Amino acid sequence: MQSFCLIISTVPDSGSQRVKKDCRMFLSARRIKKCQFLQLIMTCFLFSLLMIYWEQFDNGVVSHMKSYSYRYLVNSYEFLNESLSLSKADLNGLAKYQYLINHKDKCKNQKVLLLLFVKTSPENSERRVAIRSTWGNETYIQTELKANVKIIFALGTHLNQYNGLLFQNQLLREDKAFHDLVQQDFIDDFHNLTLKLKMQFEWAHLYCSHAKFVMSADDDIFIHMPNLVQYLQELDGRGIQDFWIGRVHRGAPPIRRKESKYYVPYEMYQWAAYPDYTAGAAYVFSGDVASKVYRASLTINTTLYIDDVFMGMCARKVGVIPQYHVYFSGEGRAPYHPCIYNQMMTSHGHVKDIYHLWKEATHPKVRRLSSGILGKLYCTIIKVFLLCKPKYVDTYPCSAAFS
Repeated sequence: MQSFCLIISTVPDSGSQRVKKDCRMFLSARRIKKCQFLQLIMTCFLFSLLMIYWEQFDNGVVSHMKSYSYRYLVNSYEFLNESLSLSKADLNGLAKYQYLINHKDKCKNQKVLLLLFVKTSPENSERRVAIRSTWGNETYIQTELKANVKIIFALGTHLNQYNGLLFQNQLLREDKAFHDLVQQDFIDDFHNLTLKLKMQFEWAHLYCSHAKFVMSADDDIFIHMPNLVQYLQELDGRGIQDFWIGRVHRGAPPIRRKESKYYVPYEMYQWAAYPDYTAGAAYVFSGDVASKVYRASLTINTTLYIDDVFMGMCARKVGVIPQYHVYFSGEGRAPYHPCIYNQMMTSHGHVKDIYHLWKEATHPKVRRLSSGILGKLYCTIIKVFLLCKPKYVDTYPCSAAFS
C-alpha cells in the first residue's frame, strides 16, 4: 500500500492530491489500530497480573481500606448486642468445663497488686521453669519490689490422647512443687484460645476479684517486672479505673486467606473490621474491667477463636476502650540495649534468651546509663537509631524514642 501511494503521488493533478490525503489517513488509521492493539495487550497483561495477585492485593490493601472505613466512618459495632450475643437457650447449652488443677486460696486474705495469667501449654514445662526463675519469681517480686504479684499458668489438656496421661502426670508433679497451675478439661489447642481466656476471667472473678490489676501474657513473653510493678503502683495510688493497656490494634480487618493461622470465614465474622483490641502477647487491665469483661464473656458467642479479638468484643460491649502503651511490644522482639531496658514493659518471642535478658535488663547499669541530662540525651539518640526504621518492625514504635 505504501508503494501504491508513492506511485500515485508522482501524478501532478488534483486527483493525486486526494489520493495522497486518503493514503495518509489510511496509514494514520493503521498506526492508531496498532497502538490500540498494543494497549489492549498491555491491559490484558496487567489485568492478568491483577487476577493472579488479587488475593494478596486484597488482603494487603483493599481489606485494610475497607476496615479503616468501617472503623473510622461507620464506627458501629451494634452487632455485638445482636448477632454475636447468646440467647438463654444457647447459654444453657454451653459446655461446662471442670477444673483439673486449681488453687482456690492463692489470693485469699491478701492484698494483690497484680494477678498475672501466663497462657501456656502442657508440653511447655521448660518455659514455665524459665519464667519462675526470672521475671515470674514471686519471692523476688515480694522481697525486692515490695509487691504482691500472683503468677498463674493457665492451660488445658494435651491434644494427643495417647500422650495425654503422661503429660497430665507430669503436670500434677510440677504443680505439687510450685502450686501455680490452673487447668480445665478442654483441649489445649489454638482454636480453644478463647476458652482459655474465659477460664482466666472466671478464675479471677471466683478467686481473686480483689486484685488491683489483671494481666494476660504468652509464655514466650519477657516482662520487665521492676518497670511494670513501679508503673502499676503509681496507677494504683491514683485509684485508676476503666484501665486497659497494651499494643492496640485499631480497625484491624479479619484475615480471609484460608492458609493463614488467623483465618476467619465470613460465616464466623462477616464485618469488615474488628473492634479495637490489644495484641494477645501481653496486656493489662484494672480489676473493675476484669469484672465487667467477665460478665460480657458469658453472653458472647465463643466460636471466634482469636482470643485477643474476643477480649476486644467483650470490652466493646461494656464500653471499655484500650489504651496504647509504646513499650508493650507487638509480635517482634525489642532491641537489645540498656536504653531500651530502662523503659521496657514487655517484649515478645523470648525462650532461650530469657535468662540472659533478665540479667541484662535488671542490671544496675541500666539506670545509671540513662540518668541525668546527658544520659537521657544519649539514650534518645540510641533509641532513634534502634526504633525509627524505614521498614516497619512490630516492636516499639518510633515515638517510644521520645517518651
